Amino acid sequence: MADVQEIVLSARERQCLRWVEEGKSSWAIGVILKVSENTVNFHVKNAMRKLETTTRIQCVLKARRLRLID
Repeated sequence: MADVQEIVLSARERQCLRWVEEGKSSWAIGVILKVSENTVNFHVKNAMRKLETTTRIQCVLKARRLRLID
C-alpha cells in the first residue's frame, strides 16, 4: 500500500470525487465542471489508481478517511 504522505490528489481529482460523493454521474459532473465526461473519468480513475481502490465509492470513502477531500 502507498504511504499516506505520498498520496497527493490534484485539485480537479478532489473536485470530481466531491461530486461523486454527492451521487453525480460522470456526465453530470462534466456538465457542472464544463469538461467532457471522458475528462471526468480520467480524473476519477487517476484518483482511484493513487488510492489503490477499484470503485468510485471506495475511492471517495478512502479519500475522505485520509482527509484528502473536505
